[in-house]
Amino acid sequence: MTVMPQLGVGTFRLEGNTAIKSVLDALEIGFRHIDTAQAYNNEEQVGDAIKTSGLERESLFLTTKVWMENLGKDKFIPSVHESLAKLKTDYVDLLLIHWPSADENVRMEEYLQCLAQAKEEGLTRHIGVSNFTISQIEKAQAILGKDEILTNQIELHPFMQNRQVVKTCKERGIGITAYMPFAVGKVMDDDTLNEIAGRYNATPAQVVLAWMEVNDIQTIPSSTNKDHLQSNYNYGKVNLSADDLALIDNLDNGERIVNPDFAPDWD
Repeated sequence: MTVMPQLGVGTFRLEGNTAIKSVLDALEIGFRHIDTAQAYNNEEQVGDAIKTSGLERESLFLTTKVWMENLGKDKFIPSVHESLAKLKTDYVDLLLIHWPSADENVRMEEYLQCLAQAKEEGLTRHIGVSNFTISQIEKAQAILGKDEILTNQIELHPFMQNRQVVKTCKERGIGITAYMPFAVGKVMDDDTLNEIAGRYNATPAQVVLAWMEVNDIQTIPSSTNKDHLQSNYNYGKVNLSADDLALIDNLDNGERIVNPDFAPDWD
């Protein structure tokens, strides 16, 4: 069974041929972890790219996420079947709840039982959550059982390190997957990250990815630029010192980028 690779490629906001090209470029470079979601409206394009690549399905780690309008018992499993049809595969490696149901419009017990059912039926190999707070993680783990939640996918970058959520998840044996790792490009303009990058003949993005790995946080940056994808893939050349890590840790200022009106009460 494939374990989720440290670095994946995200597909948020990628549509049509742009999504196909980005995923194909990533797979050609060597990425084997692809992240999509029902709400991205590009599962079909991701599936097309995987088919076109000719790679064995078993060599890939594929994630999708169930959108809020499909959390009810009547829609959940049918929506997963629809996702699999679009992705042209019999299963995903990881199925996530994209957002907790706003104001518990659907009870957590209901949609997490559906999530567990998807795993039991072989529609996914692993299950997890996204954008869950500490109290929601605690409740979810009580519902699903100790070793069921593979990861909590959350916004995390040098300027918003989400430390309490990370700490709680790790204490409970739950992984962390960071989305928006480059803070929509802000890391490229940061003086501290540029200074560190200069010492390693690297990019600020590579520095951030190296920092993520040291902290045992998986991540899924996206790019439509093949050179940037290649550069991200080569982040392993950066070996950060303890001083470097401390400098990056000090960049945390709680700057949250993703905060829709249906978001939970953040920690």
